[in-house]
Amino acid sequence: MMIFEKIHTVPTSDELINKSFKRAARAMSGKTIEDRESRFKANESMLLTAANIFTDNLANIVRRFPSFDQLPRFYYELTDILVGVEKLKMSLASVDWASRKIHEVARSYVGKIRDSDIPEPVRKEAFGRLASIIKSINKDLLFLNKARNILRKLPDVQDEPTIVIAGYPNVGKSSFVSKITGATPEIAPYPFTTKGVTIGHFIRNGVRYQVMDTPGLLDRPMSERNYIERQAITAIHFLDAVVLFMIDPSESCGYEIEDQKRLLAEIRENFELPLLLVANKADRPEFQKMDEVERNISTITGEGIEEVMDRLMEMIEEKRLLSSSEEPDEESSI
Repeated sequence: MMIFEKIHTVPTSDELINKSFKRAARAMSGKTIEDRESRFKANESMLLTAANIFTDNLANIVRRFPSFDQLPRFYYELTDILVGVEKLKMSLASVDWASRKIHEVARSYVGKIRDSDIPEPVRKEAFGRLASIIKSINKDLLFLNKARNILRKLPDVQDEPTIVIAGYPNVGKSSFVSKITGATPEIAPYPFTTKGVTIGHFIRNGVRYQVMDTPGLLDRPMSERNYIERQAITAIHFLDAVVLFMIDPSESCGYEIEDQKRLLAEIRENFELPLLLVANKADRPEFQKMDEVERNISTITGEGIEEVMDRLMEMIEEKRLLSSSEEPDEESSI
């Protein structure tokens, strides 16, 4: 399950108040009022029912959001870009405060009901206090629901070795993903692009790998991207990834080689990740060989794809070994 999938719709303050007070009214209607004692107990039950509905719902809101300090760095960065991690923490803290405050106020008013001559005015006053607390966090509830709707659209990116596909549209990226994964890849919505990110998986020598094609992010010049998209590109750096840049020397994709080279230069500039330059459509008569290209392939005939996969596996292993060697030794860090 994706990290943010379990977050339910966050209710507004009015929805919570209606739900809690209706449930409290039902609790009261189920009581038989025979004497003074049963009257006081019914009002007490009504108050505690409303308070419990409030506290349970607020606690569930907080619980269903993940611990942001334990999020994989990729998701942490995207969350911060899209909604702001500190803002989320502050709103969740407000909701948690309200849950605890309501419990405290309800217990206080139970004592006041027991000490009163007439329970109904005290219980109504308590309801007013509870409603006031809930209304004070309405802006936080609205923000959390907005954040929930955004975060649920993030792609289901696993914490596993990843190949990020870059290049202009129509150069054969999706065909490559389909070819190496052996199935139609999953298309997941991305909250700041017009298209969905394509995610596929394959297993090689017992290890599962992930392949990502990110339309709208890595298929056009940086000058055409907005601030959020540029930040998202930075977030991809935190994946355990290498980049496959695919170029179409036949220009049948609709983009000239020089334009594709400029995009390649931008990707290299903005990604501190190993990059493999591959030319696709080697089966076409207008295909032009390029000196700087490391591998020529055809996603139509399958030419060169196995060699590209071997090289990508080598690059992932080289990156893993480099990352391991750069980690500080525990004894030396003491």
